[in-house]
Amino acid sequence: MNSRGLKAAVLAASTLMATALMTGGAAQAAPQTPLKAPAATISHAQTDSQDALEAYWTPERMKNAKPGNTINSQGWGEQGRSIMPKAGADALAAPQPKAAPVKRAGSPAPVSHIGKVFFTLGGQNYVCSANSVQSFNQSTVATAGHCTYDINAGWASKFVFVPAYSNGSAPYGMWSATSLHSTSEWISRNDISYDGAFAVVAPLNGRTLAATVGASRIGFNLARGLTYTAYGYPAAAPFNGESLKNCYGTASRDRIGGTQSQGIPCDMTGGSSGGPWFIGSGSSGTQNSVNSFGYNTQKNVMYGPYFGSSIQSAYTNASNR
Repeated sequence: MNSRGLKAAVLAASTLMATALMTGGAAQAAPQTPLKAPAATISHAQTDSQDALEAYWTPERMKNAKPGNTINSQGWGEQGRSIMPKAGADALAAPQPKAAPVKRAGSPAPVSHIGKVFFTLGGQNYVCSANSVQSFNQSTVATAGHCTYDINAGWASKFVFVPAYSNGSAPYGMWSATSLHSTSEWISRNDISYDGAFAVVAPLNGRTLAATVGASRIGFNLARGLTYTAYGYPAAAPFNGESLKNCYGTASRDRIGGTQSQGIPCDMTGGSSGGPWFIGSGSSGTQNSVNSFGYNTQKNVMYGPYFGSSIQSAYTNASNR
């Protein structure tokens, strides 16, 4: 795919339970015992201490962190790039869907369990969005795969979650990651259909993340074509990344690139990657995707990965840590 086709191939910038706990596609309460994670997931330990991360992530560094869509953006725009394996020149030559009506991002008040993640990749500082989700360890954060790993730059480091971030303030503190978890499809070939990941964070002041800010239900292998409210901290123009934004709409399939992802009407930009999609209206529903990518040839549409078995495996692995 050429650079016309992929709109920052990965957009933003970084919950009921796994199938073992789900019946008939419905989500349920957080697991009370560890779940068995299939092998098709990849994890990476984070070794930076809380003190070191707080010293590193100064207000200036957080303000100047690049939106996550700029990670390897040149490679994502090249034809045949594995991040979009089915979206080559032939796909772009086909008739394109009409541009979606403009859905201006709303400006909700900060939400305690939704925040920003800051990390480094390839010597650069980046920012994405993320959300606290229910888990066995009560310390799990959902975000996008590209906010944790890039096939050229490797794993992220100095990874922190700042819930309810607003105009430079961190009312619940900075939470340091102890491990990152993504799908084998994302790690092996940056397959955008599997652009999901989870971070496990250390307790802060003797309390878990969920006990401090709350945690969303999370659902997997649910129906397609649901209606969602997506949240994130878009940082690329015309936004500045300092406040939470949201979009609302019914999901539709990817008719351009042939990915397994779904799109909703939304004009959020880089920095919102990894922000949660909740089923229904508002931020109290079940999380069922994250902000992932968009196309230059299709304005005002945000795509998110389908939360199927592979992303569920990454979640289960994180939940057990």
